Amino acid sequence: MTTPDFVVDNVDNIAAPVTRFAPSPTGLLHRGHAFSAVTAWRLARANGGRFILRIEDIDTTRCRPEFEAAILEDLAWLGLDWDGPVWRQSERTAVYRAALDQLVALGVAYPCFCTRADIAAAVAAPHGPEGPAYPGTCRHLSADERARRLASETPAWRLD
Repeated sequence: MTTPDFVVDNVDNIAAPVTRFAPSPTGLLHRGHAFSAVTAWRLARANGGRFILRIEDIDTTRCRPEFEAAILEDLAWLGLDWDGPVWRQSERTAVYRAALDQLVALGVAYPCFCTRADIAAAVAAPHGPEGPAYPGTCRHLSADERARRLASETPAWRLD
């Protein structure tokens, strides 16, 4: 689902909306994708904003160049244009790493080494209609334990 982001120039002035469409090139565009893209594009254009196209191409096993090409062709057929270049997630890892480093430095993000099975099996994990919620298992690991595990495991990062 596409939701608008708003760029704030300063606290007294909200700038025009910046919307985005972010398909994964793992298949062809379908009606739901087209609806999301058109909705975001119309919102941006009707309010003097910008419409960004961001390709979610980090699933290297399923993403294919021919699907990306088909998505771009379908968006053009729909009459949609976007502002600036096409953003590809795979080309922005340095941007995301810098943001993560900033969150870690602020003390609001921490590494988590739990698997989905670990979370599902956790007695403390609340289980709702969407499955188990993360019970905070890795939130309070000692600095030594975090360092030891970071040396040999790839974590997910969680907001505290």
